[in-house]
Amino acid sequence: MTVLDASTNDSTSGSSNSSGTSGAHGGKRRAAVPKQRGLHVEPLIGLEWSEALEQPGGPPASAPADARRAWVHRAPEAQVIALYHAVVAADPGLPAPWWLRAVAAGELSSRREGFAVEDRVAKLLDARPGWVFVPWGVDGDSGYWEYMPSERTLAEPGMPTTLAHTHRHPGWIDVVGVHAGGAPEPIEVHGLADLRANLSRLESLRPWPRPDGTLSG
Repeated sequence: MTVLDASTNDSTSGSSNSSGTSGAHGGKRRAAVPKQRGLHVEPLIGLEWSEALEQPGGPPASAPADARRAWVHRAPEAQVIALYHAVVAADPGLPAPWWLRAVAAGELSSRREGFAVEDRVAKLLDARPGWVFVPWGVDGDSGYWEYMPSERTLAEPGMPTTLAHTHRHPGWIDVVGVHAGGAPEPIEVHGLADLRANLSRLESLRPWPRPDGTLSG
């Protein structure tokens, strides 16, 4: 495992695709307007992307598979990729699922492969005492996992050890140790085998001490 640099750029650039595609609510989407008319394009594509990421109502998800209800999870993959390219051309700062950034960059072969990564990690953690799935992640993502026993090591309110998926490296998994206050650097996990081999060590992470002797992250 390695620790990631917190300054790592979390956005992925893509090329614009102006062909007509189906919208988040069905039907034929208008062709993308050239970017030089950005005063009109960016608000419209931002709204369209927000709708594409929107999760319909339903019971809280207990696993990543239960949280795949948005248009980006269900629409034909080619249409999702085309809209994503148009989105990042207009506004690279808009949110996107980790797997979509990886597919668009050619680092994952398909959306299905990204879902398989999430499902294999979910199977491992769901069988492990103390890990709880939290379905409210970054817009479009499928949530993250918290190791609740780690909160017992805090002397004040804070965040438990957290596992989330990322597009920033091909292991696709980051772990942030338990902390109060500022978060420590994320730990880069090199895939499922690395996670399984080091899970006990990750579960034993402790807050590091502040200069005044109190514990934080």
